[in-house]
Amino acid sequence: MKYDVIIIGAGPGGIFAAYELAEANKGIRVAVFEAGNELKKRKCPIDGDKIKSCIGCKTCSIMSGFGGAGAFSDGKYNITNDFGGTLYEHIGKDKALELMHYVDKINMKYGGEGTRMYSTTGTKFKKLCIQNGLQLLDASVRHLGTDKNYEVLENIYNELRDKVDFYFNTHVDHIRISGGGYEIEAKGEKYTCDKCIISVGRSGSAWMEKVCEELDIPTTSNRVDIGVRVELPAVIFDHLTDELYESKIVYRTKQFGDRVRTFCMNPHDAVVNENTNGIITVNGHSYESADKHTENTNFALLVAKHFSEPFKDSNGYGESIARLSNMLGGGVIVQRFGDLVKGQRSTPSRINESFTRPTLKATPGDLSLVLPKRIMDGIIEMIYALDKIAPGTANDDTLLYGVEVKFYNMEVELDENLETKYKDLYVIGDGSGVTHSLSHASASGVYVARRMLEE
Repeated sequence: MKYDVIIIGAGPGGIFAAYELAEANKGIRVAVFEAGNELKKRKCPIDGDKIKSCIGCKTCSIMSGFGGAGAFSDGKYNITNDFGGTLYEHIGKDKALELMHYVDKINMKYGGEGTRMYSTTGTKFKKLCIQNGLQLLDASVRHLGTDKNYEVLENIYNELRDKVDFYFNTHVDHIRISGGGYEIEAKGEKYTCDKCIISVGRSGSAWMEKVCEELDIPTTSNRVDIGVRVELPAVIFDHLTDELYESKIVYRTKQFGDRVRTFCMNPHDAVVNENTNGIITVNGHSYESADKHTENTNFALLVAKHFSEPFKDSNGYGESIARLSNMLGGGVIVQRFGDLVKGQRSTPSRINESFTRPTLKATPGDLSLVLPKRIMDGIIEMIYALDKIAPGTANDDTLLYGVEVKFYNMEVELDENLETKYKDLYVIGDGSGVTHSLSHASASGVYVARRMLEE
């Protein structure tokens, strides 16, 4: 099979690249290869009743499939260069913001209309944070919600399915340089193309590393973010979330000088399990529909760790900590903040008596036996710092779920066009190590597709 463009991965980057190429209506033959299922067939078998833990599906429906790992996320598109990746270092700050706004426009067109755009512009909370040793990062945030995000993806897929050849449940085994183009091998079949876009996301990190080794594409090691998910009564953070929804707050610890940050804030919503390569970690969902709201708010507190010589496997380090949590708790561990600072493990009775009712069924335990002291100390410092701008954060009954790990791909060496050292071989999205968010990944797909169209 011969195509003009083959896209590997149907996450945000791959979707928006395919969308731009298809909308140009220039007769370009495009194929998208995806290891997971189409959207409507993505269903995790864990129901908390009959099936309570991972059964090792051939492909994880949470992490793989149309929409990528972000399909069942809270659907937050952060329009900013302050966080979410370093796309602007390649294409420029103005272009990056322009493309993120364009992505937002497309999302509105396909079902996101009516959702709210939040902004830190002019907020009084920036001053409040500075006065208490915290930094509030600038951003505009479009919150689609887990439910609306699914609807938008479904509508975009319906638009694309007759214009693009999708190969679902089709893992790409090899990419080879062939006759001025590229040969893709999958399920024993071979497909050729003039141009190739790789957009495999974070879950494809091991595969991406293998491809870079085979093609001798230079890479640099990246970081891993390790921490906990905090759950507390929504009223404690309402003054922030009502105005900003997603507040990205950074703190530098006094003891070690480490940066601790809030991440993925979900007002009035639930904590959930996440399966990454068989490792159970924790995340949060956030729905737009009010009938799915809870009385709690949750967010992550993460500490970034970078490694160089002699150890460079940052993801392996994060995985080992997550596996330790799984070993001790059979999955995710939950602990009251009061128990943590008193040096005692949480028990089922203490959790049941807590004023904060957990939204995720997790194993009561002791996170200090899992997280390294330096990371744990930073998280405790951050909770006390947040308590100054949101009194009640450091209450004994605040719940901490662990562990939460954000894995990042090693950064692939790319030029200003997100092109590797091989002409017409591009790497985009979170799989490149350049982007770390829905908006940046989507924008990178648009950027590369437009470059192809210009050619």
